[in-house]
Amino acid sequence: MRITVFAVGRMKSGPERELADRYLDRLKKTGVPLGLEFTSVVEVAESRAPQAELRKQEESAKVLEALDQGGVLILLDERGKTMPSEAFAASVARFRDDGKRQLLVAIGGPDGHDASLRDRADIVLALGAMTWPHQIVRILVAEQLYRATTILAGHPYHRI
Repeated sequence: MRITVFAVGRMKSGPERELADRYLDRLKKTGVPLGLEFTSVVEVAESRAPQAELRKQEESAKVLEALDQGGVLILLDERGKTMPSEAFAASVARFRDDGKRQLLVAIGGPDGHDASLRDRADIVLALGAMTWPHQIVRILVAEQLYRATTILAGHPYHRI
């Protein structure tokens, strides 16, 4: 299963990008033996539409363009559910084992995602009740994807 991280907004060079890239590089190495191939981070610019609803619609349309037919969509949203790392790893494994070819994790822009995209999502996930800067969300997503592969591989990186 190919894994793509989709992000509204571009991450500049710096320590945050380096840390996210470090986890994504680890994901590339640990995922392949498990049938999980990290392919890319797709970055799109924030919509410049005058109203928030239009911005969300435009950005959500770009998410759907990046999602293959039948692909799995994990949407990060403050209204989503929180989930332990083990449950997240189990969900990734279940999608893979069900023969899904793509898993796309979508990070929205400042206005969030359009309601229609939340309705389409296979999982609507929150990283807690707090609001996080875009750069930190990218790091958290990269780390949790890497952590999922270590959990599935029985690697000691994940300890309780």
